[in-house]
Amino acid sequence: MAVDRDHVLRSAAALLTRKSTSTMDEVAKAAGISRATLHRLFAGRDALVRALESLGIAECEAALDAARLSEGPARDAVGRLVRELEPAAGLLAFLYSENQLFEGEEQNEGWTRIDDRIAALFRRGQSSGEFRIDLTPAWLTEALYGLMASGAWAVQEGRVAANDFTHMIVELLLGGALRRDETRREES
Repeated sequence: MAVDRDHVLRSAAALLTRKSTSTMDEVAKAAGISRATLHRLFAGRDALVRALESLGIAECEAALDAARLSEGPARDAVGRLVRELEPAAGLLAFLYSENQLFEGEEQNEGWTRIDDRIAALFRRGQSSGEFRIDLTPAWLTEALYGLMASGAWAVQEGRVAANDFTHMIVELLLGGALRRDETRREES
């Protein structure tokens, strides 16, 4: 019987987003396969995490495409982006905590592509006068990642309703990123 690699990855993602310290035995059990079969697919935890990274990047890029970042006001595009990323937020929160993915020269260039696209959205919002110019697009991008991870953890632990995810992320991020009337007067 052929093992469905995508099923194994998605099972691992579902488990690791709930319990990031899960063992390979627990991952195999969650996927309904033996540990030996899991090791044939992924030589160890690092290989599994790298495969999950590729899945996370693919899901982010699909969400970026679906969010239509260049359409309409930047504020609305941020809302669409968070809404599109929400299904992958748990996986992204797990990956966000996996330091080996972001250290050294072997960082996946997919993250750079994603960072660049999100930063371009914030830059567009700054150019249109929607967002503050004293916060760099890189910082706003990192703040978005942090809020998404925190939101995913809060929803997972039942401290926040899942229906509130997009609203709480967008409102907190943009509440601090939107230009205020006082700022506009000072720049005139």
